[in-house]
Amino acid sequence: MQITFLGTSSGVPTRSRNVSSVAVRLPQRAEFWLFDCGEGTQHQLLRSEIKSSQLTRIFVTHMHGDHIYGLMGLLASCGLAGNVQRVDIYGPPDLDEYLKACRRYSQTHFSYPVKVHTVRPGVVYEDSEFTVSCGLLKHRVPAFGYRITEKDRPGHFDVKQAAALGIPSGPLYGKLKRGEVITLPDGRLVNGADLCGQTEQGRKLAYCTDTVFCETSIELAQDADVLIHEATFAHQDAELAYQRLHSTSTMAAQVALAAQVRRLIMTHFSPRYAPGNAIELKDLLAEARSIFPNTEMASDFWTYEIPRRNAAAMATV
Repeated sequence: MQITFLGTSSGVPTRSRNVSSVAVRLPQRAEFWLFDCGEGTQHQLLRSEIKSSQLTRIFVTHMHGDHIYGLMGLLASCGLAGNVQRVDIYGPPDLDEYLKACRRYSQTHFSYPVKVHTVRPGVVYEDSEFTVSCGLLKHRVPAFGYRITEKDRPGHFDVKQAAALGIPSGPLYGKLKRGEVITLPDGRLVNGADLCGQTEQGRKLAYCTDTVFCETSIELAQDADVLIHEATFAHQDAELAYQRLHSTSTMAAQVALAAQVRRLIMTHFSPRYAPGNAIELKDLLAEARSIFPNTEMASDFWTYEIPRRNAAAMATV
């Protein structure tokens, strides 16, 4: 599970940062999911190593322009390229109407199925490997945070030990790999758990933006391997954060601390903290680390691979 930041600025793009979009790559499935799609996201994809043909799902947090203005351009380009099979889009109630209006007035016709799912707090998607749930954050318009939970997997199956026990290969191996108990023809009971190594614990990722500090963010991020949280403002500008219902760097760190996450990655920074100004982004990072030391600051095109908990080391790119 790899995270690539395609846009890390809030409100408007800057010379070095585009507006909000995060890609979550699932290499084992040759696909990626997109979280928010600000203007210019398709250009960011072209400048990255991510293949737009592998796009399958888009999760939208809310209807502000810096999170949705790139949707129609990306979807239209994917249709012209003819390399996308289907895209499922998840988001607030107005999202479907917005996309229908864009298609109607631009006379855009997709050459592939596009399905819009209106979300509400709870599970919004689930398959054999992942569950995606959402919760209502605290912003000026309805905004949802998302949590991806990878399901636990049985440990490595010991084929040699199974063969030594006289278990024939085939369907029985599949049951044993899933940890089931089987009965052999001679009446022996074999517990699949005894033939598998340590269970591989599923990874957890939370994505919370846009929001001021709220309990829902803590709930979504509980025990997450990675929390991606907005940090629009510095602590000194907390009054602005409360007025506009955005978070400061210290609010993001407080969520991470309360949720007991393993790593906090901040994003969605106000352009007011550009280099040379009285307060710079490095100051926001220092503020957050004073509360939650394991904090990073995202930049466009930075990729972080979420390690498994029983892995020896974590990898970054």
